[in-house]
Amino acid sequence: MAMQGGLLFRAGGGLARICRFKAALPTNMAAAPALKFHTSAVDSYRKQERYSWWNYVMGDWFSRKENERSKIFVIDGNLAVGKTTLGKELAEKLGMKYFPEVDVHYFDRFEGDGSPMDKKFSGNVSLEQFYKDPSDPDGHSIRFQLVMFVLRYFQFCEAMNHLISTGQGVILDRSVHSDFVFLEAMYKERYIKKHCYDYYYMVKEEVINKILPPHLVIYLDVPPEEVQKKIQKRGIEMEKEIPLTYLETLDDAYKNDFLKNYSKWSEVLTYDWTNYGDTELILEDINALTYENSPWAKEEDKSLHHRRRILHDPYRVGTWFNIPEFIPEVTLSAVDIINLREEHKNLPGRRFAPGFNPDQGDKVWFKW
Repeated sequence: MAMQGGLLFRAGGGLARICRFKAALPTNMAAAPALKFHTSAVDSYRKQERYSWWNYVMGDWFSRKENERSKIFVIDGNLAVGKTTLGKELAEKLGMKYFPEVDVHYFDRFEGDGSPMDKKFSGNVSLEQFYKDPSDPDGHSIRFQLVMFVLRYFQFCEAMNHLISTGQGVILDRSVHSDFVFLEAMYKERYIKKHCYDYYYMVKEEVINKILPPHLVIYLDVPPEEVQKKIQKRGIEMEKEIPLTYLETLDDAYKNDFLKNYSKWSEVLTYDWTNYGDTELILEDINALTYENSPWAKEEDKSLHHRRRILHDPYRVGTWFNIPEFIPEVTLSAVDIINLREEHKNLPGRRFAPGFNPDQGDKVWFKW
């Protein structure tokens, strides 16, 4: 993936998506060098101050901010089980920052007026379209899941950066680490083809080990049949036709793959959440955890400094996705990409990095 000039694209074999940060999806076409003027990480991950080696030299160390809640927790589980409600409640009680589940407009809030843009600037995908026609022969399902993987990856990088920068723990509603369970369900339902399935895992294997796993996964377990009832009860129209087999595959992938593997390095707490549960009990269980197998325990100020320097710069993160491979379902021509990029740059507040757009009243003289 690659972002350049605000365009997240995959040229000659990839997704196309417009976004704020100069980074993007796997590409096998050489992209022209990005202009250096007014493109530094001014708005890097929610307008945090730019970070460099000088900050580290001056004593900006994680160990000086760390406390017992300096952790990354992920609330995971099937659809409509109550992840958002629990995540917000735990974040408030523990003094941690809550990160809601990402959607295809994750990047849109970082520039311009923050409003959602046309879906053609987000890989031309949407959750509504996926539920409407998951077997769409043009490959919408694999494009959608690749976009979601990328966005969840960037969000997890944002969460890591927030933790290392501030010492404040974070709680995420799902994460990139469990994203593959949706791919498994899509493949079993025959929404995507084998070469698309293989390509997703090629991308995942290339980038997933460049980030750390969460300290804790809280899994809310609800039988698929009950999940289906909860979906009907909450009444979101586009979800009502989700087949039970899809929910069953999600359940199976979570329990027999994700939780089993991640229990090797993350703490895992599982709760029967069919009728919801006791938050106070979860808090007691959290307080008893040791995190002794977590890779985070091996990190030191110096290693976290190097991680922070990378995570602080979304452009560098985006270069990890430069994976040459031709996949027809996610391919745009160079001409299409150029046209999309130019159209995006002509939108209000999106020609330059945030803070450098005169059409938004920004003052650019003597600014860097």
